[in-house]
Amino acid sequence: MDKFFTMGGHRIGRVGYGAMQLPGPGVMGPARDHDQAIAVLRRAVELGINHIDTSEFYGPHVANQLIREALHPYSSDLVLVSKVGSVRGEDGSWNPDQTPEALIRGTHENLETLGIDRLHVMNLRVMPKDDHAPADYQPVRFDEQLDAMRQLVDEGAIENFGVSTVTTEQAAQAIEAGAVCVQNAYNLLSRSDEPTLELCRDKGIAYVPYFPLGSAFGWFPRVDQAPQVVAVAERLGHTPAQIGLAWLLHHAENVLLIPGTSSVAHLEENTATRDVVLSDEDIAELEA
Repeated sequence: MDKFFTMGGHRIGRVGYGAMQLPGPGVMGPARDHDQAIAVLRRAVELGINHIDTSEFYGPHVANQLIREALHPYSSDLVLVSKVGSVRGEDGSWNPDQTPEALIRGTHENLETLGIDRLHVMNLRVMPKDDHAPADYQPVRFDEQLDAMRQLVDEGAIENFGVSTVTTEQAAQAIEAGAVCVQNAYNLLSRSDEPTLELCRDKGIAYVPYFPLGSAFGWFPRVDQAPQVVAVAERLGHTPAQIGLAWLLHHAENVLLIPGTSSVAHLEENTATRDVVLSDEDIAELEA
């Protein structure tokens, strides 16, 4: 199993780090423990992680500010990935902010907070109208959003762009437009997005699953509580979380993981997933 994959011209470790858990409860406000958050980020780099996923709307501002405080000036091999397309309400809600002007503005806000002139990859977080959207919300056409992302590449604000929370058809359209990665919800127990993963694999595009172990919000079942995952973990001497993450790495060579945590110990546990070896029999048991 290869431990690296090339995304947007950068060879990065397949186990990275997601900064979503660095802000306070509900991904709002300052970190519960500022010093611990800084320690997590610095330890991530010490462990050889060179792919950090973040966003200006984590906090908002908090995750990016912590990354800058902990790691700036950044190592030349550190790939920073952020996302635009949403804005946080005062109540912590995640609201669409997807006009071309908003995407461009949001990108430059990320650059300023992170203290950089150019971002390696900016993901477009697609947010179609749903029951939580304001009554007057008008979805922005997907091709207009892609045009804005290409404009940011042309202007040099970002090297590459990706897309997040898209259908397989939208992923195909984005890849045709130049996207270098897709971030969608996917894990061992929730594999409805397999067609998108297969599309990305066929095209040599990175696939970055969020909720890789399920969701604390209850939207997806907890992978690390599944009986077959627990059984394989006990037999191999690993944690159930490591087994759930390792399955993803073994499942497709273009999968990049960005598990998040605000704990150094948990970070070290997650990172050790890159050394977990699963046999064909283990995988068959997990997938049964």
